Amino acid sequence: MPLLERIRFCSIYASNLDEFFMVRVAGLFDQLDAGIDARGPDDIPTSQQIDAIQAKVLELDARLHSCFDGTLRPSLEEQGIRIVSLETASERERREIDTRFHEQVFPALTPLVVGLGRPFPYISNLSLSLGVLLRDPDSDTEIIARVKVPKELLGRFLRIGERNEVFVPLEEAIAANLDALFPGAEVVDHGYFRVTRDADFTISDEADDLLQAVQNELRRRRFGEVVRLEVAAGMNQKLRGQLIDALRLEDREVYDVDGLIDLADLDKVVDASGRPDLRFKPWTPVTQPRLQGEDDEPVDMFTAIRQGDILVHHPYDSFSSSVERFVLQAVADPDVLAIKQTVYRTSDDSPLVPALIRASERGKQAVCMVELKARFDEEANIHWAKSMEEAGVHVVYGIPGLKTHVKAVLVARREGDRVREYVHIGTGNYNPTTARLYTDFGLFTADPEIGADVAEMFNFLTGYGRPAEYRKVLVAPTTMRGRILEEIEATVAAHRDGRKARIALKMNALVDARCIQALYEASRAGVPVDLNVRGVCCLRPGVAGVSESVRVVSIVGRFLEHSRIYAFQRGEETRVLTGSADLMPRNLDSRVELVAPVEDEGLKADLLDVLERCFADNVNAWELGSDGVWRRRSAPGEERRSVQEELRERHAARAGEQFATAAA
Repeated sequence: MPLLERIRFCSIYASNLDEFFMVRVAGLFDQLDAGIDARGPDDIPTSQQIDAIQAKVLELDARLHSCFDGTLRPSLEEQGIRIVSLETASERERREIDTRFHEQVFPALTPLVVGLGRPFPYISNLSLSLGVLLRDPDSDTEIIARVKVPKELLGRFLRIGERNEVFVPLEEAIAANLDALFPGAEVVDHGYFRVTRDADFTISDEADDLLQAVQNELRRRRFGEVVRLEVAAGMNQKLRGQLIDALRLEDREVYDVDGLIDLADLDKVVDASGRPDLRFKPWTPVTQPRLQGEDDEPVDMFTAIRQGDILVHHPYDSFSSSVERFVLQAVADPDVLAIKQTVYRTSDDSPLVPALIRASERGKQAVCMVELKARFDEEANIHWAKSMEEAGVHVVYGIPGLKTHVKAVLVARREGDRVREYVHIGTGNYNPTTARLYTDFGLFTADPEIGADVAEMFNFLTGYGRPAEYRKVLVAPTTMRGRILEEIEATVAAHRDGRKARIALKMNALVDARCIQALYEASRAGVPVDLNVRGVCCLRPGVAGVSESVRVVSIVGRFLEHSRIYAFQRGEETRVLTGSADLMPRNLDSRVELVAPVEDEGLKADLLDVLERCFADNVNAWELGSDGVWRRRSAPGEERRSVQEELRERHAARAGEQFATAAA
């Protein structure tokens, strides 16, 4: 992997770990405080689980810092990019650091002394701070102080040097100038620390105003209980002890970090460094062949969809020339009567939400289902919801007790004496940024039964009725788990009838106990089960008498594998579905999800081809063993296979062939 991309992955790991503590570990402490003994199938008490997490995280942190400090940081220096500390900065660099400190940093600092009638200050979530031990020369007493590192205002790193390729952690610049912050006092010692707080919240189903309730909870999030204190290894014991006492923590909430605290900020180094030679080669998504217009004119999306279902695969296929084009054309088309869309996570620069505002202004019925409880995107969604409501868009916030995770757009268009429904069903969010980083599928269809199903689902979201059955699609929490279990059982029955049978699934996580038990039954019956699970997998493959015919692989590559495929082969026919849901209790029981069948034989073949390439990957694939350990797959002497490289090449070739044909 290119050097700067490895640095970025350190940032991604650290950021994901922060979220794990803010939500998952916080939930365990909540259980402990409430006296709830909620054990999982492993029967481990909550208290032991917290201790086990600390041991594992400390082990992983040691690996992370060993990799960063022992391999990546020296490799950066060989490329002329340095992340320096006070000890490694040259005399000239120290002078530049001091100058920059006094010019830019000093005015933004607020040192806070603890004691002498001053209480310990509030430490905000994920904030980085210096703890400083001071001695008053007159009274010879020691006191402590806290200095917050204002990285939100000034950035985590100062860039110095002739080519701006020397990065100085802001806390190091502050530490080098503590005398200026505490004139007249002796600085005895200092150390860095960082606090992580409980950032999860639960909204009552009985809240009269969901928007106001979420806003209130967002304000409370800043004051959540501390669930982790990271301190620099070797911190002065007096400082360390007073921090722990002031925050009222136990030892199992304290994590000593031997290295740079908060590696999540390393993405700032990656973004600022330039150096295309140290990054992935640029990839520009291509326009899906059936969506390529002639003479630089955009294709008519509705005509193309009427001619047959269309499948796009991001980031290989362009999001702007497919999904955005679909919505923007619907806004401009005078025959379009209504546009309905779900928003779970989107970006500040997304054109889709402003498009709904323009649709409303043009007299169309514009409906947007905004999920206010999309974790850590609540503020952005509140902003969009208010903007749309002010413009006359019908904004709804979903069903009490459920998150709306479905990804769908419905366009109702008047055609002659009838109204036709055009639908986009996706596996990913309507976010143009992640559409370049995550692998996701999008299905465009004018199938009247799927259109009617999606229309009824939107009525369920905006109204009150809850359809017991749908014609073709699977919807959680009503029909999805049952229909998936039926697909597994039908495949087992086909195998027992002597027909060729196979189950091949691709998802982000496999956790649901009933689905796992059904897959175990399929394996015991002799059905081959191939699973591509990017993240958590609670099924154990290869266990004698239980899962001997099950294989589990995970792809960790340039793009985040986010798409879902559910394929069930029974004889000469294979049933293929795609959509928003993973096989997890939260998806199947606590969210509104949508999975739709892909019935066009060509599109089915494309989805099955992606599956087979995932199972053949020997570059970025990991395989799960019967012992629960993931091991890197390699095939010495075999042809190098990377699903993501192959799909980039395949889509570029397809787009080029279509362009050449059109030009001829």
